[in-house]
Amino acid sequence: MADNVSPEVRSHIMAQVKSKGMKPEMQVRRLLHSLGYRYRLHRADLPGKPDLVFPSRHKVVFVNGCFWHYHTDCDRVRIPVANRNYWLTKLKQNQARDAYNIVLLEENGWEVITVWECELRDISTTTERLLAFLGKPAPTRTL
Repeated sequence: MADNVSPEVRSHIMAQVKSKGMKPEMQVRRLLHSLGYRYRLHRADLPGKPDLVFPSRHKVVFVNGCFWHYHTDCDRVRIPVANRNYWLTKLKQNQARDAYNIVLLEENGWEVITVWECELRDISTTTERLLAFLGKPAPTRTL
């Protein structure tokens, strides 16, 4: 099956894909903030630029889109028919890069959790998982 748009249009569409502030990441950020957690975003000095960094806890959260990070256990991942070999190679490289970054973080004493886009369908289970990972939030200060 051939692509149904021109290469120029496809290029424009792909250029619109952002790496920060997408819906799944924003959903996790709002959830954790509402629970009282405070964090840093996308620290460039850490491998993989984790989406959420909790420096005092030495923990990081990656919020991964199922397609781009090749979540093989997910029904949302459908490899495009057009140029299939290219996409399989690209997505497997993304997966390998993610695994490598996690190893680097763990070797440097960071604890890592990955929240997949599809897991956000069941927000209560995801919330429980994040609470178990992060522990009790610090009390908020009032002025």
